[in-house]
Amino acid sequence: MKDKLQNAAQQWELLDETGHVPATPSYPALLRHAIDAQDLSRDVLQLTADFTQSPHHTTRAGDTVLKHLATAATMSSHAVTHFTETAECALTLPRSAHPTDRNHLTNRMVIDHASARAFLRRTSESLRDAAKELDDHVGFQRFLAPLTRQKGSPAPPPPRPGGRHR
Repeated sequence: MKDKLQNAAQQWELLDETGHVPATPSYPALLRHAIDAQDLSRDVLQLTADFTQSPHHTTRAGDTVLKHLATAATMSSHAVTHFTETAECALTLPRSAHPTDRNHLTNRMVIDHASARAFLRRTSESLRDAAKELDDHVGFQRFLAPLTRQKGSPAPPPPRPGGRHR
């Protein structure tokens, strides 16, 4: 999922090969960016919800993972909004007769689209950080498991009920 988000951020473009907004930007293509971003956002939200049902979410590392996932969920939702606003401007642009209005809409499109792509990159980074944190935690647990199962290792004494230790 992290790679899908990163690829989308790199591949979904607004500007033409000369670095300018096309005279008539494609509303359907820009709307497709919003639809695909919505699908990705739904996947991130589902992943976050699924993680809250896992046994890992109650650990200290799980808390950190959940924070990264929550950030990813928020960032992916913001991306959808900005892609949608870009598409809306594309629809309005051909109808704007005044050059100042047209310039304003063009600039707004560029900013919204760039912001949406930045949100996708941040989503991908948050997912990467969540995966790394979880992998470090699970990897550490795997490392500890054989050590705690070794024969001859004395089990720690059970805790004594109440009272002070002398």
